[in-house]
Amino acid sequence: FFYVELTTGLRRGEICGLMWQDFDARNGVLQVRRTLHNRKLGVDMLGKTKTRSGERTIVLPRSTAEILRRRKENAITQWIFPDPVRPELPLSPNCAYTHMKAILHKAGLPDIRFHDLRHTFATLALQNGVDVKTVSSMLGHYDAGFTLRTYTHATRQMQQKAAEKMGSFMAQVM
Repeated sequence: FFYVELTTGLRRGEICGLMWQDFDARNGVLQVRRTLHNRKLGVDMLGKTKTRSGERTIVLPRSTAEILRRRKENAITQWIFPDPVRPELPLSPNCAYTHMKAILHKAGLPDIRFHDLRHTFATLALQNGVDVKTVSSMLGHYDAGFTLRTYTHATRQMQQKAAEKMGSFMAQVM
C-alpha cells in the first residue's frame, strides 16, 4: 500500500478507492476514477475525484506494476486494497492513516501526515528531473502553476543544478 502510494502520489481517498478494473496489468497503467471519502454516519462514501483533472491515467514504475500484478493473483475482492476485516469493502482512508501512524511509531520514526507521502513523491520526482507538467498531471493538479507554487523548494534546487551545469558548460567552452 505505502509503496504504491510513494510511487504514484495518489491522494489517500484515491488509493483507497482503487479497484482491480482500474489496473491494466499488461501495460502497467492505473486509472484514477474515484475517491473514497471519510466516514459519514459510519459509512465511507465513494465519489468523484477531488477535481475534474483528478480523473487520470498513471503509468506505473515497473516495480509498482509488478507488486500489483502479484497482488492481483490472490485477490478475493474487487478492491486493490480491501479492508482487512471485511474484504468486500475498501480500506477506509481513516484506517490507512491509522496504520501509517502505527508503523511510524513502531519504527521510531517521526510523526507525519499521510499527505506528506504525496509531497515526498512530487518532490523526489521533480528533484530527479521529471518535468513539472508531468508531475502535475500525475498528481491530478488542474495546472502546472499550482504544482510549481506548491513545490518551489524542489524546483529551486533544479534551477540551482541547471545553473551549475550551464556554468560548467560555459567554463569549458571559454
